[in-house]
Amino acid sequence: MKIGMVAILVVATTMSIQAKDAPAYEKGVLIQMDSSSCGYAEKDGKTIAGEIFGTDGQHKNTKVVMCQEYVLQSERVTYRIRPKDDKHPVLLPVGETAQFRIHKDKLLLRVPEADGKEREYFVLSMTPRSDVAAASKSPARGEIR
Repeated sequence: MKIGMVAILVVATTMSIQAKDAPAYEKGVLIQMDSSSCGYAEKDGKTIAGEIFGTDGQHKNTKVVMCQEYVLQSERVTYRIRPKDDKHPVLLPVGETAQFRIHKDKLLLRVPEADGKEREYFVLSMTPRSDVAAASKSPARGEIR
């Protein structure tokens, strides 16, 4: 009786493990990296002693914060993406093949030639590739319209 229960438990566990498929990745090429302004960083000139005695001036140091934006070209769509982690962005190799998938509201990207880790990116824009659309509309060689 116990052997039968163990066998059923093993079969059920094996089926549940096999039911979860690995995520399907699309392939694309990182064709460009740009830096763009994504906000400002401000630093006050005030100190605690200056606040108490009223001796600090009202000057602020303001710097423009630059973020990396990548252009990822897949088979049919060109994506403009930005890393979700602004504090520790990883520099991606331009010209390399990347694997990506879209999950909920973010793009998950990994570059096997680099470290292969999956990282989250915001999708800023998506543009259908015009060269693919033109190639599919033009007649093939020998075809009569």
